[in-house]
Amino acid sequence: MSKLVTIYGGSGFVGRYIARRMAKAGWRVRVAVRRPNEAIFVKPYGVVGQVEPVLCNIRDDASVRDVMIGADAVVNCVGILAEVGKNQFDTVQADGATRIARIAAEQGVANMVHISAIGADESAESEYAQSKAHGEAGVQEHFPNAVILRPSIVFGPEDQFFNRFASMSRLGPVLPVVGADTQFQPVYVDDIARAAEIALTGNVAAGIYELGGPDVASFRDLMHQMLLVIHRRKLVVNTPFFIARMMGFGFDMLQKLTLGLVTNTMITRDQVRNLAHDNVVGEDAKSFADLGISPVSMAAVLPDYLWRFRPSGQYDAIKKSAENLRG
Repeated sequence: MSKLVTIYGGSGFVGRYIARRMAKAGWRVRVAVRRPNEAIFVKPYGVVGQVEPVLCNIRDDASVRDVMIGADAVVNCVGILAEVGKNQFDTVQADGATRIARIAAEQGVANMVHISAIGADESAESEYAQSKAHGEAGVQEHFPNAVILRPSIVFGPEDQFFNRFASMSRLGPVLPVVGADTQFQPVYVDDIARAAEIALTGNVAAGIYELGGPDVASFRDLMHQMLLVIHRRKLVVNTPFFIARMMGFGFDMLQKLTLGLVTNTMITRDQVRNLAHDNVVGEDAKSFADLGISPVSMAAVLPDYLWRFRPSGQYDAIKKSAENLRG
């Protein structure tokens, strides 16, 4: 019988790519999510019955254990960018990750991959970065042979980075950003999935791998590259950190005062703290090179999914050609 992998958060942005790769590799894939009915799209990744979404709450031991029974490998992709309701940084990214690792060790699972993030640091100002570091520590305590992947900002068709700012660029002549000079090393989502697949199926040394693409650029330069792809001219304006902190405070308070009825989807104070620090692969860190992977560049991927933000969408190039003919 083919091997079984349980992917916690397997219908999320990164998780779905790992699920697809593992299915193509012949594994049975159990996609553990809070809302299985919203994860049915993963089933066609394999043959009938090969990929199955199942209900799981990573805040509960029994729930985590039930979906892990019989698994040969485990992947934890669960993470949040902002706190909402019961989904707090510590409960999800620290306690949840530790719980999965502890139960995986108890169940005798052979391999584990944990998706963390560059910048994970228990002494960081950001609670997000602290919780990521605490999650890594919990994983390594209970499952010392785990492979921990720390990606920089992730891009791909379903991303919440380039898609979000490309959408914002249609609203006016100015594109505001926070931390315009902060450096990033964007990584293609399927390259992270390749790294996870190799870690699960190959002979990979345990430890932390920092994953960044071939391009290192400031937030401002990333926006300029995006604007070139979508054929729009906008003024990229930096929002000073002191103003961003006030904005984050206001949006956070609105969410708190409405008891979560209005969620902060703009910017949080914690995100502002994160944006003050570069997000690139460390000089001495293990990376894609140690996994035998050559990461894909942004230029090779962005046009494939950002074309819809061009002034004339898919017809933008045809329209420009027609204008040249009239000239």
